[in-house]
This record gives sequence, structure tokens and C-alpha cells, in this order.
Amino acid sequence: MSILLNVRLPHLSGLYCLEVVRNQLRSILPMAKVASNAVHAVDLNGDWVSLGGVDLQINGALGLAFPDLSDPLELQKAASFLWQQGIDAFTPTLVTANPEKIQRSLAVIQAYQGKGFNHEPQHAHVLGAHLEGPFLNPKKRGAHPQEYLQPLSLDRVQSLLGSYEKVVKIVTLAPEIEVDSEVIPWLRSHNITVSLGHSLANTLEAQQAFNQGATMVTHAFNAMPGLHHREPGLLGAALTHPQVFVGLIADGEHVCPTMLDLLLRINRGQSQENTGGGLFLVSDALAPLGLPDGTYPWDSREIEVVHGTARLPDGTLSGTTYPLLTGAKNLVQWGLCSANEAIMLATDSPRQAIGLPRLGAGQTASLIRWHAAGNSLSWQRIIED
Repeated sequence: MSILLNVRLPHLSGLYCLEVVRNQLRSILPMAKVASNAVHAVDLNGDWVSLGGVDLQINGALGLAFPDLSDPLELQKAASFLWQQGIDAFTPTLVTANPEKIQRSLAVIQAYQGKGFNHEPQHAHVLGAHLEGPFLNPKKRGAHPQEYLQPLSLDRVQSLLGSYEKVVKIVTLAPEIEVDSEVIPWLRSHNITVSLGHSLANTLEAQQAFNQGATMVTHAFNAMPGLHHREPGLLGAALTHPQVFVGLIADGEHVCPTMLDLLLRINRGQSQENTGGGLFLVSDALAPLGLPDGTYPWDSREIEVVHGTARLPDGTLSGTTYPLLTGAKNLVQWGLCSANEAIMLATDSPRQAIGLPRLGAGQTASLIRWHAAGNSLSWQRIIED
């Protein structure tokens, strides 16, 4: 048993005492109600404690691209590595590829979940797959291969998912390329979160998609038109919607710090109104996550990683090799937000976006301790022997 004193919690004000027994958070008490001579107590001196990160857009790790999955043990290795990077849970993201390849990866994820791998200690939990494509607007495909993009229709979606509906957690799609408006309601009826992205949707098309049940936007500003004073577009519609969550890559390359600052200011306004939507961080990490800079294979092409940023040979931005919590550290380092806000964006906000419980008493959890000093933010797992 551990008693943690003088703890800050990102979603609450004041100082607290946490009672932790074998990774179960037994109680949360204000410090004013705690005896000064508590046994087995550790004073955290105002450091923050949170759950680990949840990465809802991550394409691979340790040289493995998730569309190339062929064995549950590959996913187990990635899950162990991600836990070491402070990640509690993730959605292996399958980008546009040959449909047979996507279904093979879905079969591996299904086997992984069915064989109990998710119950292993010190492994990030696999929530299910995030299909980023192939139902994207060709004009905003980014690094997605043109030859495997598909028009958006219910028949095509059902054909791709096949018998793996329960394995898929999130689908990113471009709503404006559908004719009959059946896909989003069908996905939602199967408990699949719909995220809009790689899209040229105008404001009205985006609002219609949100009305149909879409609740998320994939990597703000990237693979979509920017904000315009006469046509706010998909992003403008999302940022002003009270229940829509918007993913954000905080590597300094996908979105410049000035625009990150703008998004964070908007997000604070929504938080004060307690609207239920808002920003959350994603890594958008590719297969070389955990490997040094260099040139690596990527589907039938190659990517070059320089200072953690991955690009195709033609210069197209394709992702990062930074883990999720680095994004939180970046926001603090750049002076864009406070430590508790950055921690929330990586840990609590993605949980809200996907409907997972936030930190609370009675929860079995692997906790993280965060220390802030000036514009520096660091973290470590709280592990009981």
C-alpha cells in the first residue's frame, strides 16, 4: 500500500492524498482531511498524478507498421514498449492500404484481444483499431496511397469491416464524398466513433456529419482546408461544436506553435463552459517510433525521418516518431499552456473523446507522476513492488 501526499490532480484544484493498493486507487481525500503522521506516506510536494496517456492515432512502433501486423506477438511487443512510454491504451491505426491487408491486421487485433493479451501487466491496452481511410477525399489524401482510396458508401464500409465490426473503434472518413448519408449512422449504431479527416468538407457538410453522429476530427489543420474568415470549413465547424473532440499533433511541424496557441485558447473557452468537447493530443507516430532517425520502408515506399519528423521523398509530411507524452512536454516547453492543461490533453481528454472513465477512486490504474519546473515537464510511472 502507498499513501501519496500533497498530490495535484489535473482535473481538480487543491492538494490531495491518494491511497494506492496494488495499482488500485482506493481513495482520494483533500489534504485537509489527512492525518499528518500517515503511515507509509510519500510526499509528492505538489507534483501531479494522472492516468497514463491514451493515443488514439498511432501508426506503429519499433519498426512495425500496424497495417503490416501478422502475429499477435508483434502487437504485444509494441504494447509493452508503449507502456514504457507512459501510454495506458491506444488504437492501432491502419492507414489506407489493400483491403486484404487491412482485414489481416484486423484479424490479428481480434486475436490479440481474444487471447487475453490485454490483461498482461505493464502493457498498454489495445482498445481496437482506428481505420484512417480508405474513405478519404483524394484531394486531401496526404501520404495515403491513391490506388487504395475508395468512394464512401455503406456497402463498401460493410465489405471492408466484414466480421470485424467489434474490433474497429474509430473510423476516419471524409463525409462530403458520400451520396446517401447512411455510413455515419450505421457506424455509430455499432459503437464505432466517427472522426472526420482528410476532407474538403465545408461548414454545412461538417455540421451535417456531426448531426448524423460524428464526434471527432482527425489531426487538426492537417489534410483539410485552413480556417478562412468566409468559409470556416470542417475545422471551424468542429471547434465551435459543443460535443466534438479534435485531435492535435504537438510536434511543432504538423501545426506551428502560433496556431497551437490559437487552438488552446479556443479550447479553454470550451472547458470553462463544460461543453463536453475539445482538444486532445495524438502522436501520429509511425513505425520508426523508438528507432533513430534514418530512412525506413513504408508500405511500398520509403520515409525519411529527420529530427523525429517523417516525410516521403517528395517532401509530403507523413507523421512523427515522437511518443504521445512528448507532445504534452512540448506545449509546456513552448510556454503555450500550464502543466496541468498539457497533462489533461494527453491523458484525460482522449479518454473523454472515446468514452473511457477518468481518474477516480476504486479504479485499477497505473499512475504517472509529473514534475514541472519552469517550462520543463517530466514524468515517471508510479510502480508498487
